[in-house]
This record gives sequence, structure tokens and C-alpha cells, in this order.
Amino acid sequence: MPSKKHLAGFVAAFSVILGSLAMTTPLYAASSEQVLYAFQGGKSDGLEPLAGVIFDSSGNLYGTTYEGGTHNGGIVFELTPNNGQWTEKVLHNFQPKYGEQPKAGLIMDSAGNLYGTTYYGGAYGYGTVFELTPNNGEWAFKVLHAFINNGKDGLDPTAGLVFDAAGNLYGTTALGGSSNLGTLFKLTLNNGKWIYKVLHSFSGKDDVNQPQAALIFDTAGNLYGTTYGTVFELTPSGGKWTEKVLHKFKHNGYDGYACVASLIFDTAGNLYGTTFYGGADSSCNDFTGCGTVFELIPNNGKWTEKLLHSFHDKGDGAFPLAGLIFDAAGNLYGTTGGGGLTGDGSGVVFELTPHGSNWTETVLYAFSVNGRSDGGGPTAGLIFDKAGNLYSTTEDGGGTNNGVVFEVTP
Repeated sequence: MPSKKHLAGFVAAFSVILGSLAMTTPLYAASSEQVLYAFQGGKSDGLEPLAGVIFDSSGNLYGTTYEGGTHNGGIVFELTPNNGQWTEKVLHNFQPKYGEQPKAGLIMDSAGNLYGTTYYGGAYGYGTVFELTPNNGEWAFKVLHAFINNGKDGLDPTAGLVFDAAGNLYGTTALGGSSNLGTLFKLTLNNGKWIYKVLHSFSGKDDVNQPQAALIFDTAGNLYGTTYGTVFELTPSGGKWTEKVLHKFKHNGYDGYACVASLIFDTAGNLYGTTFYGGADSSCNDFTGCGTVFELIPNNGKWTEKLLHSFHDKGDGAFPLAGLIFDAAGNLYGTTGGGGLTGDGSGVVFELTPHGSNWTETVLYAFSVNGRSDGGGPTAGLIFDKAGNLYSTTEDGGGTNNGVVFEVTP
């Protein structure tokens, strides 16, 4: 499961915030896992990749690590495939003055530039938004915004960024704003410069505060996100953004709670996500429930929640920190940071397949208990390649226990 350090951090961060379900035995599939790269740590490499990876058009992978590198502030890395082997290149070493310790992953624009956030560092110490631009094999790093503790700006961005159709960047911060409960911000490119603006300060009304995950757009330009206790929508009108709670999680032994992952839409406009705790199975005795996968269905302005799966820990995963992805057939895929074949494992890669109104879970791969051979504790979501293979990271495991980038072939 996630390392004790990061699990304790999630609990501490949230301690101040306060359909039908078929209980089935998970299936297992004979999927193969391959470690593409095991991080070495130290000054020459990163360690603890908390976020996932992305592809460029040539099939190279890009990502971040939370620590390691020249200044121990994390790195941006590239993995290049060649005849079945993957070679790592460090594109940037984070340092306190310009932002450090990224918790979120990267996004890429059509020109091949990379964008992301750092949780700490920058000119004022509260995190940054950055850009990396390729130029003849080298990458130029630029801080687009350094967050400042002035009672208006956001602080400590834990989530990644999202583009709108016009190429503007949007993101959230976990703290800061007028109530110090987080913000929604926008960066607009104008004559070569990025203009930063706080669009919304979260107030804590209806438990909408401290967003941890990246936002998503619908086709109408509305934004959707999660907090520890809610799923929310932000609707633009007249230069302002109106906040609406779509679902408030209930700590009732059935519903999930502690939602720290991003959402996805299906083609019908339904939302899907995960919760870190909660659900109908109390196998995880240290916490009430091992986590869930849920769906939110819109109907005449209201949203109805349906629980698709409650995790069981032993023989299943537990504690999903990341969001989900769809394949072309409508199956869902994700990771859990804990659980596994024995219940004391280091997480799983799972698939959920719809059968009428029910969903069947298949554990595609269960990471080993010590994680030294295959990685352990995946905290990030998955991506597909063109052949249908799955890719992501684990924060622990590998030969030096500093985390890995892996591929699972279903």
C-alpha cells in the first residue's frame, strides 16, 4: 500500500475537513507486468514518482518524481524505448527557488511543451506552475506563476493542470484563497506571456474545500472536480464561476468517502471516480472501508450515485488514490495503493466490466508484498498505448525501493 509517510500525509491533510451493489469475489487474469525503469534516487536520478506518465507522439514517456535529483526536489524525466529497452533521461532537476516536489503529473500541448505544478518552492515557497520547452535536445524550464501567501492567491497545488479548447491552463490549489481552503486559477497566454488569475476561492460551504485532484471539462465548458467529501461542478457566467455540489459522500458503511482522484466522463455524460476509504466492506479495519468505484448519473439537473465496486483488501485491492480510464469497449481500469492477493500486498491493477446493471471486477495484476522485483504502491492512474497495454508508476519498489515505471499487458 502507499508508504506510511504518504498515507499519514493524506490522513493528516484531511483530518481538518471533516444503484445496488453486488458483493462478488474478484476475478484474476493472467496479465504480465514489466518494469520499464526502476528509479535509483540520489543526485543523478529521481525517487518516489507519485504521478503517472504520459506519451508523446513518438511513443516516449514523460513523468515526474517527488524527490531525488541534484537538489532532492524531484525531477522531470523522459523514457525512450529502443528494441524493448527503455532509457531514462533527466529533463529537469527541481530546486527550491523555482519550485520543487511535484505531486502531480504532466500535460503536453500540441507543440510538445510540458506543463505541471510543484507543491512547494518557488519565489515564495508555496509552489509553482511551470513549463518545459524542448530545443535541440535540451529543455528550457520556465516558471509561469509562483504562488504567494497574500490572502488571495492559492497555495500548495497538489493537482495537475488541464487545457481548455483555447489553450488556456486551469488548475486548483489545496490551500489559499479568501478562506484558505483552496482556489481555482487560470493562466492565459497573451503575446508570449502567461497571465495568471484566481477565478474562484473555495469557501467550505457544503464541504467543498481543499481540492486535491485535477479538473475536467464537459463539452459546454463547465469544470468538474472532487474534494475529500464531495463531487462539484463549476459553471462560468459573466466572468464568475458558480459552484454546485453534485454529490456529498456519506460515511454510512455503504457510500465511499475521501475522494482524492480526478473524474472521467462516459459518452452518455455520466461521471466516474474512486474514493480512498468507505464502501460496503469493512475488511480494512484500520479505516472504515477499503474504498470504492462510483458512478454519478445526471437526470433533470440532479445527480444520482451508484456504487460499482467496494474493495475488499485481501484477494482484492484497497485504497485507490487515482482516477479511472475507459477502453473502447466501455470497461474501466484503475489502480489501488494497497491490497492484493494476501491482503498485505502493495496494490493492484484492476478492470471493471459492465454486465447489465452490475460490474465485475478482475484483478489484472497484484504487486508483490515487498515490491522489490515489480514495484509497489501505485498512487497514480493508468494510460493505454495503441496496443492496449497499460502504463503507470509505483512510488515504492524496484531494486532500490525508490519506485518504478511499469507496463501491464492484459
